[in-house]
Amino acid sequence: MTTARGTEASMTATTGEVLGGATVLGGAGRLPRAYYVAAAIAPFLVLAVWGAALLPRPAPPLARIGEPAPAFVLSDLDGNRLSLGDLRGHPVIVNFWASSCAPCVDEFPLLTSAAAAHRGDGLAVVGIVVRDSSVAARDFLARMRATWPSAMDPGDAVAMQYGIIGPPDSFFIGRDGIVVSRQIGPLSAADLERRLAGILGEE
Repeated sequence: MTTARGTEASMTATTGEVLGGATVLGGAGRLPRAYYVAAAIAPFLVLAVWGAALLPRPAPPLARIGEPAPAFVLSDLDGNRLSLGDLRGHPVIVNFWASSCAPCVDEFPLLTSAAAAHRGDGLAVVGIVVRDSSVAARDFLARMRATWPSAMDPGDAVAMQYGIIGPPDSFFIGRDGIVVSRQIGPLSAADLERRLAGILGEE
């Protein structure tokens, strides 16, 4: 049986009136819905910001024209040391390639000819294999009869330093170790001749 006092208490709780010195929040006294939504998503936003701060961020590429080429030391596909620093005093082409790269097939004969033609100038060509297997890379080099050393790039460390998006990509480095120019995409014969002139002292 519902008493008048019980009915009064129920109505008071519904309307948010003062009862015994305490305010009972009813329909009219509730906080706005947006408050509850914000309170619910706030922890997730905090976690997202915290996680973004902890996740490793890719470093900006260090290879810039007019600045020293980032150093690297790798093992070539024959197991020999391949260090850019050891080539100081030589004009250098650092060529990023992959066996699955169709433009690289057209580019390799040009690099082979350049290496032979400018051997007396001390030209060094260095290949960095981009996201490929060593077996496929060796087969490609044999098929293309490449005469210069190429190395795998564990973890894409060198590719990231040089800001490589995909092969082919070539850097032309002067005898002083400074990046003179860069060719993003395949080299034509005219491209190669022009960029070689910048590192062979012909300009």
